Amino acid sequence: MGHPKRPKDTNQRAKLIVEIATGDRHEIPTPDGKNVNAVALGRLGGLKGGKARAEKLTKKERVEIAKKAAKKRWS
Repeated sequence: MGHPKRPKDTNQRAKLIVEIATGDRHEIPTPDGKNVNAVALGRLGGLKGGKARAEKLTKKERVEIAKKAAKKRWS
């Protein structure tokens, strides 16, 4: 029952993801039924998403977003 533990080491985890993606190892669904490959890809995108968005915004846009967030936080 359940899935085997995932390696904590980054390189071993990456190897596991590559094996699953290439079909060398069968997909193992997570306990909540999510696809492991989709979760891994989503996490990769999430790690670079905020930084990429910040680089794309102008200073004026960043200031407006920060003001809106501060107003919401302190209201």
